[in-house]
Amino acid sequence: MRHRSHLLPQPLLSLAIVLLWLALAPQPTFAALCLGLLVGVAIPHLTTAFWPDRPRMVSLRGAWRLFGIVLADILIANWQVARLVVGPVARLRPRVVRVPLDIDDPFVVTILGSIVSLTPGTVSLEIDRQSSSLIVHALDVDDEAGLVRNIKMRYEAPLREIFQC
Repeated sequence: MRHRSHLLPQPLLSLAIVLLWLALAPQPTFAALCLGLLVGVAIPHLTTAFWPDRPRMVSLRGAWRLFGIVLADILIANWQVARLVVGPVARLRPRVVRVPLDIDDPFVVTILGSIVSLTPGTVSLEIDRQSSSLIVHALDVDDEAGLVRNIKMRYEAPLREIFQC
């Protein structure tokens, strides 16, 4: 067992890198697969020192559920942002919103900030560790409390389940 973890210190990350490599390849060839496998094994080894206290994922089912939610939200938000940008700029209501956090693990908070930034129309500006909050800029906000509730319910709660934090 120790040998396998030494070869693949982060197997899910390795798998994600290989799949992403194949998705970005002009043609999925055997050579692209071999190069993707090489990169997928090398990157986790090269970045291990940057992940010393990485929390352990305990709910793979929750991770897949969160992945589906984020993917759907990205698609829907792309459509919404496109409609907003094409319309009159004066109707936009940009805001900076403070989202109080119930998680304190820096790795999990970083994942939350990344998810918020991946969703078009929002970007994480800062993780305020003193007040335990995530500062978010949103392109169009009519209800700040609703935005906070949405981030906490759709992203933070599943992350708490996935990492038990």
